[in-house]
Amino acid sequence: MQSMTWDLSADVVVIGYGAAGTSAALEAVAGGTKVVAIDRFNGGGATELSGGVVYAGGGTSIQRAAGVEDTPEAMLAYLTHEVGDAVSPETLRRFVDGSPAMIDWLSAHGVPFEGSLCPYKTSYPSNKHYLYYSGSEAAGAFRGIAKPAPRGHRAKAKGTSGKKISGPLAAAAKVAGVDFRPHTRATKLVTDDEGRVIGVEATTMRDAPAKVQTLFARLARLSAKPGIYYPPLRRALEARILKLERAHAKPIRIEARSGVIVSAGGFIANRELVKEHAPQYRGGLVLGTTGDDGSGIALAQSVGAATDRLGNVSAWRFIVPPSAFLRALVVDKAGSRVIDESRYGAAVGHALIADHEGRGWLLADADLVREARSQLGDQSTWFQRLQAEGLFRLEAKKGATVEEVARRAGVDPAGLLATVTEHNLAIDAGEPDPVGKPAEFTKAVRTPPFSLFDISIKPSVTNPCPMLTLGGVVVDEATGAVKTAGGQDIPGLYAAGRTAVGICSNSYVSGLSIADCIFSGRRAGLHAAQRARVAR
Repeated sequence: MQSMTWDLSADVVVIGYGAAGTSAALEAVAGGTKVVAIDRFNGGGATELSGGVVYAGGGTSIQRAAGVEDTPEAMLAYLTHEVGDAVSPETLRRFVDGSPAMIDWLSAHGVPFEGSLCPYKTSYPSNKHYLYYSGSEAAGAFRGIAKPAPRGHRAKAKGTSGKKISGPLAAAAKVAGVDFRPHTRATKLVTDDEGRVIGVEATTMRDAPAKVQTLFARLARLSAKPGIYYPPLRRALEARILKLERAHAKPIRIEARSGVIVSAGGFIANRELVKEHAPQYRGGLVLGTTGDDGSGIALAQSVGAATDRLGNVSAWRFIVPPSAFLRALVVDKAGSRVIDESRYGAAVGHALIADHEGRGWLLADADLVREARSQLGDQSTWFQRLQAEGLFRLEAKKGATVEEVARRAGVDPAGLLATVTEHNLAIDAGEPDPVGKPAEFTKAVRTPPFSLFDISIKPSVTNPCPMLTLGGVVVDEATGAVKTAGGQDIPGLYAAGRTAVGICSNSYVSGLSIADCIFSGRRAGLHAAQRARVAR
């Protein structure tokens, strides 16, 4: 290979600067390496848009402060059944054993946590509570596996808390000496004659006029949020961003003496890729930035990376808050039960899409609806109240009988009546729930009028179904090195977060993706730094 001219040089180059990228950068710079990190937008990635929940347990400092008893064995037993074979048992054990230390590491880098335990089951706690059951630990199918414990550690902040993870980590990385270059899009991985990744080609807005850079940053911020909730706005903003890039972005080549870490997210924003790999997942909210377009995965594939589980997508159909709806029934078009309603929302969404063509309704009687309405003020954040009110006002059909409400909603009346009868008889006889829901979450359906709320997977402004991709490139689970289809490491290339296959690549519960981003990002940064030290 001819001598390469570099505009910038570092030991480690990080592509994508959300939780995975900042974690990788922090570990790499702590290992004594020079780190350059780039991000197409402002940094923060999908983490900044998220609820800011980290799944952690086994006796974290926050759990102990809340008086919660948890053990690594209980956490491992639950996750083993929840995530299946997404990673090896040894990797899952390392993740679990390192969980308490991960929370301490995040706290040391400025991420605020608090042990205020949520007293009810919810999809996301209000601003009064920051530790909660964020998965299916307390659902019927899991109670016999391990003692349930709340492991959803929400960063303390009003509203959605993602910025209280991405912001402090980025600030800590800056103090540590990471050279962060926003508004810089990676376009190609540079390899030498032996196939080793030695750098990155990119385009950057760094030399654009100051007012152009300010405009670019503002458009990127608006595209991320509120653009996430209104796709036409995001598309319009993205068009302006692309126009600015075409006019002002300049090419740059960055040397990576010891490694490139790709942590550029998944591909949920690339509708063509979603159609190719997971065509049944449509009509959902794109949970990520437009940078979650598969470009990081494509970069790795361009130098021989293998991929896996690209068809795995998490779709969230939450029915709580209000917590009263845990005692409602989720039924399909035939009127049959879909799932234990106390399961996590991604399990509900998966069941609807995989087995019921995305169609589903929530059945509640008048007493339950009244109780649910009374809980909204205390249990909900503003966006949850908006979603619940949309459900009550726009997606509800009522009827004086079970058969009548079924006909009005387009559900089979005989099937729904049979389901309600079976459900009520089990309660009256003190027998187990027909689909295994714990007894404290069951309630007979008796008091008219009856309501069926449409919770089908479809485009909706007031009650969207968020989705994210879970598959990615295959990595060595000990180092984060990217692998070829033949199982060989690609020298100098690492991947982390949703760009890579990880802990949550089979099944997602709240906080597990961010926890995996931190786990896999730190792993990649640590081993890239070790590689740099060996090369010296």
